[in-house]
Amino acid sequence: MNFFRKFHHYLKQKRDDFALYTIDVIYDRRQGGWARFYGGLLQGCSYLFNGIVQLRLFLYKNRILRNQPLGCLVVAVGNLTVGGTGKTPVVECFARTLQARGRRVAILSRGYKSKGEPLYKTFWRFLTHSEPPPPRVVSDGKEILLDSESAGDEPYMLAKNLPGVPVIVDKNRVKAGQFAIKNFQSDTLILDDGFQYMALKGRLNLLLIDLTNPFGNHRVLPRGILREPIKHLRRASYILLTKSEGVTNPELEQLIKKQHPNVEIIECAHKPRYLQAFNSDERRDLNYLDGRRIGVFSGIATPESFEALLRESGAILTQKRRFLDHHRFSVEDLESFFKAAKAAQLTMVVTTEKDSVRIPKDFVSPLPLYYMRVEIEILRGAKDFEEAVEHICLNQQFAVRQ
Repeated sequence: MNFFRKFHHYLKQKRDDFALYTIDVIYDRRQGGWARFYGGLLQGCSYLFNGIVQLRLFLYKNRILRNQPLGCLVVAVGNLTVGGTGKTPVVECFARTLQARGRRVAILSRGYKSKGEPLYKTFWRFLTHSEPPPPRVVSDGKEILLDSESAGDEPYMLAKNLPGVPVIVDKNRVKAGQFAIKNFQSDTLILDDGFQYMALKGRLNLLLIDLTNPFGNHRVLPRGILREPIKHLRRASYILLTKSEGVTNPELEQLIKKQHPNVEIIECAHKPRYLQAFNSDERRDLNYLDGRRIGVFSGIATPESFEALLRESGAILTQKRRFLDHHRFSVEDLESFFKAAKAAQLTMVVTTEKDSVRIPKDFVSPLPLYYMRVEIEILRGAKDFEEAVEHICLNQQFAVRQ
């Protein structure tokens, strides 16, 4: 049995290594003949993907595919690229600020990488024409009802950090929105990762662009990181430039204004606040990192940004391990990393908040393990986040009433 377990772990590791190699090709980090050949294959797939994206937009634009209004304030927060823009802290700040203003907020998520309905049940429903299951309620605002594996890491993290805000998971966000309105009397819906979701009409599109890597190599999936062409940013109601440290990018803003002349741009930064111990109430200031040799692991789209925050806090990153985005950590993954960390005589290990919810809850860390709490701070376009939310949502409320 132990042999099969190790063999399965070996195969999984090889699969992940190939996926990481693919990511390196997409980001043009790999050189050589094989990388160029593989990149050419991915480019061929990109042409097909782009055609599907354009066709879908055409069908919605010409009302061949219909979108449906829900009659309340709907804010879609999303990206043009795959991952890495710091979307979850923005969703959290929007929800918290709107809730503080008396709005009955619910967050709708598709639950990416969550554990969905078994395939046999889906097939049986298809055969019997039975009703689809109701949306999954991660949190009813009072208690968390699903774990991170069933909910998805981002919805679970939002539910944990937002008491009083229902979090609902369903690929059909229209159905999820109707469910939230009926069951929680929600008057404000926030679509997590909702920029590409076109089935919902009359919503506010808040587009996030990572200032450190706005559009990758400007190619669509799978050769690049774009979910759709750059020109589609014209659908944005507002644009948030994220991960800024106050350093402007005139070329990027010129490109945005060329595609969308009248769009308002808000510049913000993801600021680290403190270190939170895994499975403990212990909290430490960031200056605790200064001069310490630490280990760091993560399974996020842009680990470079996270690692840079640690270095800026004075940490010496002696050992690093990068996993695939949304990677669910196994005991073998963690034991292997911590064994090497102890051998290197490191004092502590740090990961991201999003990664912390994918660590088995019963895992006992042989070294102090913390995650870094990161929050949004407005740098330009509004005095603070509250003013930005009020400005954006008051305009949208007027549009809804009209």
